[in-house]
Amino acid sequence: MANNDIVQKLWNLCDVLRDDGINYSDYVTELVLLLFIKMAHEQAGSLQKHPLPEGCRWTDLNSKSGTTLLDDYKRILLSLSTGRDENKHLVHTDPLISAIYADAQTRLREPRHLQQIIQRFDEIEDWFSDSKDGLGDLYEGLLEKNASETKSGAGQYFTPRPLINAMVRCLKPQPGEVIQDPAAGTAGFLIAADAYIKAHTDELFELTAQQQAFQKNKAFVGIELVPGTRRLALMNCLLHGMEGDDEGVVHLGNALGQAGVDLGRSADVMLANPPFGTAKGGDASITRDDLTFKTSNKQLAFLQHIYRGLKPGGRAAVVLPDNVLFEAGVGTDIRRDLMDKCNLHTILRLPTGIFYAQGVKTNVLFFTKGSASDKHQQEHCTENVWVYDLRTNMPSFGKRTPFGDQHLKPFEKVYGDDPNGQSPRQEGEWSFGAQEIELAPEAANADENQGIDERLAHSRWRCFSREWIREHKGDSLDITWLKDKDSVDVANLPEPSVSAGEAMSELVQALGELDGLMRELGAGEEADALLAVIKNVTGEVVE
Repeated sequence: MANNDIVQKLWNLCDVLRDDGINYSDYVTELVLLLFIKMAHEQAGSLQKHPLPEGCRWTDLNSKSGTTLLDDYKRILLSLSTGRDENKHLVHTDPLISAIYADAQTRLREPRHLQQIIQRFDEIEDWFSDSKDGLGDLYEGLLEKNASETKSGAGQYFTPRPLINAMVRCLKPQPGEVIQDPAAGTAGFLIAADAYIKAHTDELFELTAQQQAFQKNKAFVGIELVPGTRRLALMNCLLHGMEGDDEGVVHLGNALGQAGVDLGRSADVMLANPPFGTAKGGDASITRDDLTFKTSNKQLAFLQHIYRGLKPGGRAAVVLPDNVLFEAGVGTDIRRDLMDKCNLHTILRLPTGIFYAQGVKTNVLFFTKGSASDKHQQEHCTENVWVYDLRTNMPSFGKRTPFGDQHLKPFEKVYGDDPNGQSPRQEGEWSFGAQEIELAPEAANADENQGIDERLAHSRWRCFSREWIREHKGDSLDITWLKDKDSVDVANLPEPSVSAGEAMSELVQALGELDGLMRELGAGEEADALLAVIKNVTGEVVE
Protein backbone atom coordinates (compact mmCIF):
# COMPACT_ATOMS: atom_id res chain seq x y z
CA MET A 1 0.00 0.00 0.00
CA ALA A 2 1.31 3.48 -0.86
CA ASN A 3 2.57 5.57 2.06
CA ASN A 4 0.04 8.35 1.35
CA ASP A 5 -2.81 5.83 1.49
CA ILE A 6 -1.64 4.57 4.89
CA VAL A 7 -1.34 8.14 6.19
CA GLN A 8 -4.90 8.87 5.06
CA LYS A 9 -6.20 5.74 6.76
CA LEU A 10 -4.38 6.68 9.97
CA TRP A 11 -5.67 10.24 9.81
CA ASN A 12 -9.20 8.95 9.41
CA LEU A 13 -8.80 7.33 12.82
CA CYS A 14 -8.70 10.82 14.31
CA ASP A 15 -12.49 10.75 14.02
CA VAL A 16 -12.46 7.84 16.47
CA LEU A 17 -10.13 9.73 18.82
CA ARG A 18 -12.29 12.84 18.63
CA ASP A 19 -15.31 10.77 19.66
CA ASP A 20 -13.36 9.85 22.79
CA GLY A 21 -12.73 13.50 23.65
CA ILE A 22 -9.13 13.65 22.44
CA ASN A 23 -8.17 16.97 20.83
CA TYR A 24 -6.11 17.75 17.74
CA SER A 25 -2.86 18.36 19.63
CA ASP A 26 -2.91 14.81 21.05
CA TYR A 27 -3.99 12.92 17.91
CA VAL A 28 -0.55 12.06 16.62
CA THR A 29 0.90 11.14 20.02
CA GLU A 30 -2.03 8.86 20.79
CA LEU A 31 -1.80 7.09 17.44
CA VAL A 32 1.94 6.48 17.46
CA LEU A 33 2.04 4.91 20.92
CA LEU A 34 -0.06 2.12 19.45
CA LEU A 35 1.50 2.40 15.98
CA PHE A 36 4.98 1.42 17.20
CA ILE A 37 3.65 -1.76 18.80
CA LYS A 38 1.98 -2.62 15.50
CA MET A 39 5.04 -1.82 13.37
CA ALA A 40 7.32 -3.77 15.69
CA HIS A 41 4.98 -6.70 15.05
CA GLU A 42 5.15 -6.13 11.29
CA GLN A 43 8.96 -6.08 11.32
CA ALA A 44 9.51 -8.82 13.88
CA GLY A 45 10.24 -11.38 11.17
CA SER A 46 13.10 -9.31 9.71
CA LEU A 47 14.74 -8.43 13.05
CA GLN A 48 17.08 -10.72 14.96
CA LYS A 49 15.22 -9.97 18.18
CA HIS A 50 11.68 -8.72 18.77
CA PRO A 51 12.08 -5.15 20.11
CA LEU A 52 9.25 -5.55 22.64
CA PRO A 53 9.08 -7.94 25.62
CA GLU A 54 6.59 -10.77 25.82
CA GLY A 55 3.23 -9.65 27.14
CA CYS A 56 3.64 -6.23 25.52
CA ARG A 57 3.24 -7.13 21.87
CA TRP A 58 0.55 -6.64 19.26
CA THR A 59 -0.74 -10.18 19.69
CA ASP A 60 -1.39 -9.35 23.35
CA LEU A 61 -3.85 -6.67 22.23
CA ASN A 62 -5.59 -7.58 18.99
CA SER A 63 -7.30 -10.68 20.39
CA LYS A 64 -9.01 -8.87 23.26
CA SER A 65 -12.00 -6.58 23.68
CA GLY A 66 -13.94 -4.55 26.21
CA THR A 67 -12.58 -3.37 29.53
CA THR A 68 -9.95 -6.10 29.49
CA LEU A 69 -8.47 -4.62 26.30
CA LEU A 70 -8.20 -1.07 27.67
CA ASP A 71 -6.82 -2.24 31.01
CA ASP A 72 -4.23 -4.42 29.28
CA TYR A 73 -3.20 -1.54 27.01
CA LYS A 74 -2.64 0.71 30.03
CA ARG A 75 -0.65 -2.09 31.65
CA ILE A 76 1.49 -2.48 28.53
CA LEU A 77 2.26 1.26 28.41
CA LEU A 78 3.28 1.21 32.08
CA SER A 79 5.46 -1.87 31.60
CA LEU A 80 7.19 -0.42 28.54
CA SER A 81 7.78 2.87 30.33
CA THR A 82 9.14 1.54 33.63
CA GLY A 83 10.37 -1.92 32.70
CA ARG A 84 8.15 -3.40 35.40
CA ASP A 85 4.53 -4.48 35.65
CA GLU A 86 1.92 -3.24 38.13
CA ASN A 87 3.33 -5.66 40.73
CA LYS A 88 6.85 -4.23 40.29
CA HIS A 89 8.05 -7.43 38.65
CA LEU A 90 10.79 -6.97 36.03
CA VAL A 91 9.43 -7.09 32.47
CA HIS A 92 12.38 -5.81 30.44
CA THR A 93 15.73 -4.08 30.93
CA ASP A 94 16.00 -2.29 27.57
CA PRO A 95 16.70 1.42 28.27
CA LEU A 96 15.67 2.31 24.71
CA ILE A 97 12.18 0.93 25.14
CA SER A 98 11.87 2.77 28.46
CA ALA A 99 13.00 5.99 26.76
CA ILE A 100 10.54 5.54 23.90
CA TYR A 101 7.62 5.01 26.26
CA ALA A 102 8.73 7.39 29.02
CA ASP A 103 5.63 8.73 30.82
CA ALA A 104 3.40 7.29 28.09
CA GLN A 105 -0.30 7.33 28.91
CA THR A 106 -3.40 6.85 26.83
CA ARG A 107 -6.25 9.35 26.94
CA LEU A 108 -8.67 6.81 25.52
CA ARG A 109 -11.60 6.13 27.86
CA GLU A 110 -13.84 3.91 25.75
CA PRO A 111 -12.63 0.33 25.12
CA ARG A 112 -14.66 0.19 21.88
CA HIS A 113 -12.65 3.08 20.45
CA LEU A 114 -9.35 1.33 21.19
CA GLN A 115 -10.70 -1.87 19.66
CA GLN A 116 -11.82 0.03 16.56
CA ILE A 117 -8.35 1.52 16.07
CA ILE A 118 -6.68 -1.89 16.51
CA GLN A 119 -9.03 -3.42 13.95
CA ARG A 120 -8.28 -0.62 11.46
CA PHE A 121 -4.55 -1.17 11.97
CA ASP A 122 -4.98 -4.86 11.21
CA GLU A 123 -6.82 -4.05 8.00
CA ILE A 124 -3.78 -2.19 6.60
CA GLU A 125 -1.38 -4.33 4.58
CA ASP A 126 2.16 -3.79 3.24
CA TRP A 127 3.16 -1.19 5.83
CA PHE A 128 6.68 -0.77 4.49
CA SER A 129 6.21 -1.40 0.77
CA ASP A 130 6.37 2.29 -0.21
CA SER A 131 8.05 3.83 2.81
CA LYS A 132 11.72 4.75 2.82
CA ASP A 133 11.70 6.07 6.37
CA GLY A 134 9.24 3.79 8.15
CA LEU A 135 7.58 5.38 11.11
CA GLY A 136 9.13 8.77 10.37
CA ASP A 137 7.41 8.99 6.98
CA LEU A 138 4.06 8.05 8.49
CA TYR A 139 4.53 10.42 11.42
CA GLU A 140 5.48 13.36 9.21
CA GLY A 141 2.56 12.53 6.95
CA LEU A 142 0.25 12.71 9.95
CA LEU A 143 1.75 16.02 11.05
CA GLU A 144 1.34 17.42 7.53
CA LYS A 145 -2.32 16.47 7.74
CA ASN A 146 -2.50 18.13 11.13
CA ALA A 147 -0.82 21.27 9.78
CA SER A 148 -3.09 21.56 6.75
CA GLU A 149 -6.39 20.62 8.37
CA THR A 150 -6.24 22.34 11.74
CA LYS A 151 -5.94 26.00 12.62
CA SER A 152 -3.07 25.46 15.03
CA GLY A 153 -0.94 23.53 12.56
CA ALA A 154 1.91 21.22 13.37
CA GLY A 155 4.13 23.99 14.68
CA GLN A 156 7.22 22.42 13.13
CA TYR A 157 9.15 22.50 9.87
CA PHE A 158 10.11 19.30 8.09
CA THR A 159 12.74 18.62 5.48
CA PRO A 160 11.32 17.13 2.27
CA ARG A 161 12.54 13.58 1.75
CA PRO A 162 13.96 14.29 -1.75
CA LEU A 163 16.11 17.07 -0.29
CA ILE A 164 17.35 14.88 2.57
CA ASN A 165 18.36 12.14 0.14
CA ALA A 166 20.09 14.59 -2.21
CA MET A 167 22.12 16.10 0.66
CA VAL A 168 23.14 12.61 1.78
CA ARG A 169 24.13 11.59 -1.76
CA CYS A 170 26.28 14.72 -2.08
CA LEU A 171 28.14 14.12 1.22
CA LYS A 172 28.44 10.35 0.74
CA PRO A 173 28.71 9.18 4.38
CA GLN A 174 31.04 6.21 4.79
CA PRO A 175 31.25 3.26 7.21
CA GLY A 176 33.27 4.16 10.29
CA GLU A 177 32.35 7.84 10.20
CA VAL A 178 30.52 9.63 13.02
CA ILE A 179 27.41 11.29 11.60
CA GLN A 180 25.55 13.88 13.65
CA ASP A 181 22.34 15.89 13.48
CA PRO A 182 22.00 18.46 16.30
CA ALA A 183 18.33 19.10 15.43
CA ALA A 184 17.31 15.54 14.72
CA GLY A 185 13.50 15.74 14.61
CA THR A 186 12.27 12.25 13.72
CA ALA A 187 15.84 11.32 12.65
CA GLY A 188 15.21 11.59 8.91
CA PHE A 189 18.79 12.65 8.06
CA LEU A 190 20.37 9.95 10.23
CA ILE A 191 18.15 7.21 8.82
CA ALA A 192 18.82 8.36 5.26
CA ALA A 193 22.58 8.31 5.95
CA ASP A 194 22.28 4.81 7.43
CA ALA A 195 20.29 3.67 4.37
CA TYR A 196 22.96 5.12 2.05
CA ILE A 197 25.75 3.25 3.86
CA LYS A 198 23.77 0.01 3.89
CA ALA A 199 23.03 0.33 0.18
CA HIS A 200 26.77 0.58 -0.54
CA THR A 201 27.88 -2.24 1.80
CA ASP A 202 25.35 -4.96 0.99
CA GLU A 203 23.32 -4.15 4.12
CA LEU A 204 26.61 -3.98 6.13
CA PHE A 205 27.50 -7.61 5.27
CA GLU A 206 30.70 -6.40 3.59
CA LEU A 207 31.87 -5.06 6.97
CA THR A 208 33.51 -6.95 9.80
CA ALA A 209 31.53 -7.75 12.96
CA GLN A 210 33.34 -4.94 14.77
CA GLN A 211 32.51 -2.47 11.99
CA GLN A 212 28.87 -3.57 12.01
CA ALA A 213 28.68 -3.00 15.75
CA PHE A 214 30.09 0.50 15.28
CA GLN A 215 27.41 1.30 12.69
CA LYS A 216 24.69 0.01 14.95
CA ASN A 217 25.78 1.68 18.19
CA LYS A 218 28.21 4.54 17.57
CA ALA A 219 28.00 5.85 14.01
CA PHE A 220 24.91 8.05 14.44
CA VAL A 221 24.19 10.69 17.07
CA GLY A 222 21.35 13.18 17.18
CA ILE A 223 19.90 15.68 19.62
CA GLU A 224 16.23 16.60 19.88
CA LEU A 225 14.73 19.14 22.25
CA VAL A 226 11.08 18.04 22.15
CA PRO A 227 10.40 14.81 24.14
CA GLY A 228 7.49 13.72 21.93
CA THR A 229 9.50 14.14 18.74
CA ARG A 230 12.49 12.37 20.28
CA ARG A 231 10.17 9.48 21.16
CA LEU A 232 9.34 9.13 17.46
CA ALA A 233 13.01 9.37 16.50
CA LEU A 234 13.95 6.55 18.88
CA MET A 235 11.10 4.40 17.57
CA ASN A 236 12.14 5.07 13.99
CA CYS A 237 15.83 4.33 14.58
CA LEU A 238 15.11 1.11 16.43
CA LEU A 239 12.87 -0.13 13.62
CA HIS A 240 15.77 0.56 11.23
CA GLY A 241 18.28 -1.42 13.29
CA MET A 242 19.99 1.68 14.73
CA GLU A 243 20.33 1.39 18.50
CA GLY A 244 22.92 3.99 19.47
CA ASP A 245 24.38 4.25 22.96
CA ASP A 246 22.56 3.92 26.30
CA GLU A 247 20.45 6.99 25.44
CA GLY A 248 19.68 5.74 21.96
CA VAL A 249 20.67 7.31 18.66
CA VAL A 250 18.85 10.56 19.46
CA HIS A 251 19.55 12.15 22.83
CA LEU A 252 17.04 14.38 24.59
CA GLY A 253 18.46 17.84 25.06
CA ASN A 254 19.23 21.26 23.66
CA ALA A 255 22.09 21.41 21.18
CA LEU A 256 22.41 25.10 22.03
CA GLY A 257 22.94 24.14 25.66
CA GLN A 258 25.03 21.59 27.53
CA ALA A 259 23.95 18.69 25.29
CA GLY A 260 25.65 20.38 22.36
CA VAL A 261 28.80 21.06 24.35
CA ASP A 262 28.99 17.38 25.35
CA LEU A 263 29.17 16.30 21.70
CA GLY A 264 32.59 17.92 21.40
CA ARG A 265 34.29 18.17 18.02
CA SER A 266 33.90 14.62 16.90
CA ALA A 267 31.75 14.65 13.76
CA ASP A 268 32.95 13.44 10.39
CA VAL A 269 29.62 14.41 8.83
CA MET A 270 26.94 16.89 9.93
CA LEU A 271 23.49 16.88 8.33
CA ALA A 272 20.88 19.23 9.75
CA ASN A 273 17.87 21.47 9.29
CA PRO A 274 17.89 23.59 12.47
CA PRO A 275 14.56 25.01 13.69
CA PHE A 276 13.71 28.47 12.38
CA GLY A 277 13.14 31.41 14.70
CA THR A 278 14.68 33.38 17.53
CA ALA A 279 15.39 32.06 21.02
CA LYS A 280 12.96 33.51 23.57
CA GLY A 281 14.10 32.04 26.87
CA GLY A 282 12.98 28.82 28.51
CA ASP A 283 14.37 25.43 27.55
CA ALA A 284 14.81 26.52 23.95
CA SER A 285 17.11 29.45 24.81
CA ILE A 286 20.76 29.59 23.81
CA THR A 287 22.63 28.83 27.02
CA ARG A 288 26.07 27.90 25.69
CA ASP A 289 29.00 30.08 26.66
CA ASP A 290 31.53 28.38 24.38
CA LEU A 291 30.26 29.92 21.12
CA THR A 292 32.54 32.71 19.92
CA PHE A 293 29.77 34.98 18.64
CA LYS A 294 26.81 35.61 20.95
CA THR A 295 23.44 35.79 19.22
CA SER A 296 19.73 35.22 19.86
CA ASN A 297 19.32 33.92 16.29
CA LYS A 298 19.02 30.15 16.65
CA GLN A 299 20.15 29.41 13.09
CA LEU A 300 23.34 31.45 13.53
CA ALA A 301 24.00 29.64 16.82
CA PHE A 302 23.37 26.24 15.21
CA LEU A 303 25.68 27.16 12.32
CA GLN A 304 28.47 27.90 14.80
CA HIS A 305 27.83 24.62 16.61
CA ILE A 306 27.99 22.70 13.34
CA TYR A 307 31.24 24.05 11.91
CA ARG A 308 32.89 24.01 15.34
CA GLY A 309 31.75 20.39 15.92
CA LEU A 310 33.38 19.02 12.77
CA LYS A 311 36.68 17.19 12.87
CA PRO A 312 39.41 18.62 10.62
CA GLY A 313 38.36 17.49 7.16
CA GLY A 314 34.78 16.86 8.33
CA ARG A 315 31.98 17.91 6.00
CA ALA A 316 28.51 19.35 6.48
CA ALA A 317 25.28 20.14 4.68
CA VAL A 318 22.86 22.36 6.58
CA VAL A 319 19.51 23.93 5.66
CA LEU A 320 19.35 27.61 6.63
CA PRO A 321 16.90 30.45 5.93
CA ASP A 322 17.85 33.48 3.86
CA ASN A 323 18.39 35.75 6.85
CA VAL A 324 21.50 33.77 7.83
CA LEU A 325 22.99 34.66 4.44
CA PHE A 326 22.54 38.43 4.78
CA GLU A 327 22.01 39.34 8.45
CA ALA A 328 24.40 42.14 9.39
CA GLY A 329 26.44 42.57 12.55
CA VAL A 330 27.11 39.25 14.26
CA GLY A 331 25.73 37.47 11.19
CA THR A 332 28.55 38.92 9.10
CA ASP A 333 31.10 37.93 11.75
CA ILE A 334 29.86 34.32 11.77
CA ARG A 335 29.90 34.05 7.96
CA ARG A 336 33.46 35.37 7.89
CA ASP A 337 34.49 32.91 10.59
CA LEU A 338 32.83 30.07 8.65
CA MET A 339 34.66 31.00 5.44
CA ASP A 340 37.93 31.32 7.37
CA LYS A 341 37.75 27.97 9.16
CA CYS A 342 35.92 26.01 6.46
CA ASN A 343 35.83 25.71 2.72
CA LEU A 344 32.29 26.91 1.99
CA HIS A 345 32.29 25.47 -1.50
CA THR A 346 28.59 25.28 -2.42
CA ILE A 347 25.27 27.03 -1.77
CA LEU A 348 22.00 25.62 -3.07
CA ARG A 349 19.21 28.22 -3.17
CA LEU A 350 16.00 26.27 -2.61
CA PRO A 351 12.58 27.09 -4.06
CA THR A 352 9.82 28.40 -1.83
CA GLY A 353 6.87 26.26 -0.83
CA ILE A 354 8.77 23.02 -0.17
CA PHE A 355 8.37 23.42 3.59
CA TYR A 356 5.04 23.38 5.43
CA ALA A 357 5.35 27.08 6.20
CA GLN A 358 4.58 28.79 2.91
CA GLY A 359 6.94 31.54 1.79
CA VAL A 360 9.94 30.40 3.84
CA LYS A 361 13.08 30.95 1.75
CA THR A 362 15.89 28.53 2.50
CA ASN A 363 19.29 27.37 1.28
CA VAL A 364 21.64 24.46 1.80
CA LEU A 365 25.21 25.33 2.72
CA PHE A 366 27.84 22.68 1.95
CA PHE A 367 31.23 23.10 3.60
CA THR A 368 34.31 21.17 4.74
CA LYS A 369 36.45 21.91 7.82
CA GLY A 370 39.81 23.28 6.69
CA SER A 371 40.89 24.16 3.18
CA ALA A 372 40.87 22.02 0.06
CA SER A 373 44.62 21.38 0.47
CA ASP A 374 44.99 21.33 4.28
CA LYS A 375 42.26 20.06 6.60
CA HIS A 376 44.02 21.64 9.60
CA GLN A 377 44.08 25.15 8.06
CA GLN A 378 42.40 27.74 10.31
CA GLU A 379 42.25 30.84 8.10
CA HIS A 380 41.28 31.77 4.53
CA CYS A 381 39.95 28.29 3.81
CA THR A 382 37.27 29.42 1.33
CA GLU A 383 38.56 30.46 -2.09
CA ASN A 384 35.45 30.11 -4.27
CA VAL A 385 31.75 29.67 -3.54
CA TRP A 386 29.61 27.93 -6.16
CA VAL A 387 25.93 28.88 -6.13
CA TYR A 388 23.07 26.95 -7.71
CA ASP A 389 19.84 28.93 -8.08
CA LEU A 390 16.94 26.46 -7.84
CA ARG A 391 14.57 29.22 -6.75
CA THR A 392 14.12 31.82 -9.49
CA ASN A 393 11.07 31.17 -11.69
CA MET A 394 10.53 27.72 -10.24
CA PRO A 395 6.98 26.43 -9.72
CA SER A 396 5.06 27.14 -6.55
CA PHE A 397 5.50 23.79 -4.88
CA GLY A 398 2.78 22.26 -2.75
CA LYS A 399 0.18 19.51 -2.83
CA ARG A 400 -0.63 20.02 -6.52
CA THR A 401 3.00 20.45 -7.58
CA PRO A 402 5.11 18.21 -5.31
CA PHE A 403 8.83 18.78 -4.98
CA GLY A 404 10.69 15.65 -6.09
CA ASP A 405 14.02 14.05 -6.93
CA GLN A 406 13.79 15.28 -10.52
CA HIS A 407 14.13 18.88 -9.36
CA LEU A 408 17.44 18.17 -7.62
CA LYS A 409 19.12 15.96 -10.22
CA PRO A 410 20.61 18.90 -12.21
CA PHE A 411 22.18 20.27 -9.02
CA GLU A 412 23.59 16.89 -8.01
CA LYS A 413 25.14 16.53 -11.47
CA VAL A 414 27.04 19.83 -11.29
CA TYR A 415 27.94 19.25 -7.62
CA GLY A 416 30.01 16.26 -8.73
CA ASP A 417 31.13 13.01 -7.14
CA ASP A 418 33.57 14.47 -4.62
CA PRO A 419 31.77 14.83 -1.25
CA ASN A 420 34.01 17.80 -0.41
CA GLY A 421 32.93 19.70 -3.51
CA GLN A 422 36.29 19.30 -5.22
CA SER A 423 35.15 17.59 -8.41
CA PRO A 424 36.05 19.50 -11.61
CA ARG A 425 33.37 22.15 -12.04
CA GLN A 426 32.38 24.43 -14.87
CA GLU A 427 29.88 27.29 -14.85
CA GLY A 428 26.78 26.82 -16.92
CA GLU A 429 23.56 24.91 -16.24
CA TRP A 430 20.28 25.98 -17.81
CA SER A 431 17.63 23.64 -16.41
CA PHE A 432 14.00 24.68 -15.90
CA GLY A 433 14.07 27.39 -18.57
CA ALA A 434 16.91 29.39 -17.04
CA GLN A 435 18.05 30.75 -20.40
CA GLU A 436 14.73 32.56 -20.80
CA ILE A 437 14.94 34.29 -17.41
CA GLU A 438 15.80 37.97 -17.34
CA LEU A 439 18.83 39.13 -15.41
CA ALA A 440 18.48 41.31 -12.35
CA PRO A 441 19.56 44.84 -13.44
CA GLU A 442 22.35 45.17 -10.86
CA ALA A 443 23.72 41.72 -11.71
CA ALA A 444 23.49 42.40 -15.46
CA ASN A 445 25.53 45.60 -15.08
CA ALA A 446 28.13 43.82 -12.95
CA ASP A 447 28.44 40.95 -15.45
CA GLU A 448 28.78 43.39 -18.34
CA ASN A 449 31.54 45.28 -16.52
CA GLN A 450 33.38 41.99 -15.92
CA GLY A 451 32.91 40.80 -19.50
CA ILE A 452 30.75 37.81 -18.51
CA ASP A 453 29.27 35.99 -21.49
CA GLU A 454 25.51 36.75 -21.69
CA ARG A 455 24.51 33.11 -22.07
CA LEU A 456 26.63 32.18 -19.06
CA ALA A 457 25.01 34.98 -17.09
CA HIS A 458 21.67 33.15 -17.41
CA SER A 459 23.08 29.96 -15.93
CA ARG A 460 21.68 28.60 -12.68
CA TRP A 461 25.24 27.52 -11.71
CA ARG A 462 27.80 30.29 -11.07
CA CYS A 463 31.09 30.64 -9.22
CA PHE A 464 32.03 33.63 -7.06
CA SER A 465 35.47 34.23 -5.59
CA ARG A 466 36.03 34.97 -1.91
CA GLU A 467 37.45 38.36 -2.90
CA TRP A 468 34.34 39.22 -4.93
CA ILE A 469 32.07 38.28 -2.02
CA ARG A 470 34.11 40.49 0.29
CA GLU A 471 34.38 43.48 -2.03
CA HIS A 472 30.98 43.46 -3.75
CA LYS A 473 28.71 41.84 -1.16
CA GLY A 474 30.28 42.91 2.13
CA ASP A 475 30.46 39.20 3.02
CA SER A 476 26.75 38.68 2.46
CA LEU A 477 26.06 35.31 0.88
CA ASP A 478 22.67 36.34 -0.49
CA ILE A 479 23.93 36.08 -4.06
CA THR A 480 21.41 36.44 -6.89
CA TRP A 481 21.68 37.27 -10.56
CA LEU A 482 18.45 36.02 -12.16
CA LYS A 483 15.28 38.13 -12.01
CA ASP A 484 12.14 36.39 -10.79
CA LYS A 485 9.12 36.91 -13.02
CA ASP A 486 7.05 37.91 -9.98
CA SER A 487 9.52 40.44 -8.65
CA VAL A 488 8.32 44.02 -8.41
CA ASP A 489 10.28 47.03 -9.63
CA VAL A 490 9.94 49.56 -6.80
CA ALA A 491 10.60 52.45 -9.18
CA ASN A 492 7.41 51.66 -11.08
CA LEU A 493 5.10 51.36 -8.08
CA PRO A 494 2.20 53.89 -7.87
CA GLU A 495 1.86 56.35 -5.00
CA PRO A 496 0.73 54.71 -1.73
CA SER A 497 -2.52 56.71 -1.77
CA VAL A 498 -3.34 55.35 -5.23
CA SER A 499 -2.66 51.75 -4.16
CA ALA A 500 -4.77 52.20 -1.03
CA GLY A 501 -7.64 53.66 -3.06
CA GLU A 502 -7.54 50.76 -5.50
CA ALA A 503 -7.56 48.26 -2.64
CA MET A 504 -10.55 49.99 -1.00
CA SER A 505 -12.44 49.99 -4.29
CA GLU A 506 -11.85 46.26 -4.81
CA LEU A 507 -12.88 45.54 -1.22
CA VAL A 508 -16.15 47.47 -1.56
CA GLN A 509 -16.92 45.64 -4.80
CA ALA A 510 -16.27 42.27 -3.15
CA LEU A 511 -18.46 43.19 -0.19
CA GLY A 512 -21.26 44.10 -2.58
CA GLU A 513 -21.06 40.67 -4.19
CA LEU A 514 -21.13 38.97 -0.77
CA ASP A 515 -24.13 41.08 0.24
CA GLY A 516 -26.05 39.91 -2.81
CA LEU A 517 -25.14 36.28 -2.10
CA MET A 518 -26.31 36.50 1.52
CA ARG A 519 -29.66 37.94 0.42
CA GLU A 520 -30.11 35.17 -2.14
CA LEU A 521 -29.54 32.69 0.69
CA GLY A 522 -32.22 34.34 2.80
CA ALA A 523 -29.89 36.08 5.22
CA GLY A 524 -31.07 39.65 4.53
CA GLU A 525 -31.24 40.76 8.16
CA GLU A 526 -27.71 39.54 8.84
CA ALA A 527 -26.53 41.35 5.70
CA ASP A 528 -28.16 44.62 6.82
CA ALA A 529 -26.45 44.36 10.20
CA LEU A 530 -23.04 43.76 8.63
CA LEU A 531 -23.50 46.67 6.17
CA ALA A 532 -24.26 48.96 9.08
CA VAL A 533 -21.02 47.91 10.79
CA ILE A 534 -19.02 48.45 7.56
CA LYS A 535 -20.50 51.92 7.08
CA ASN A 536 -19.73 52.84 10.69
CA VAL A 537 -16.09 51.72 10.37
CA THR A 538 -15.23 52.89 6.84
CA GLY A 539 -17.84 55.47 5.92
CA GLU A 540 -18.41 53.53 2.70
CA VAL A 541 -21.85 52.51 1.51
CA VAL A 542 -21.86 49.11 -0.17
CA GLU A 543 -24.16 49.11 -3.20
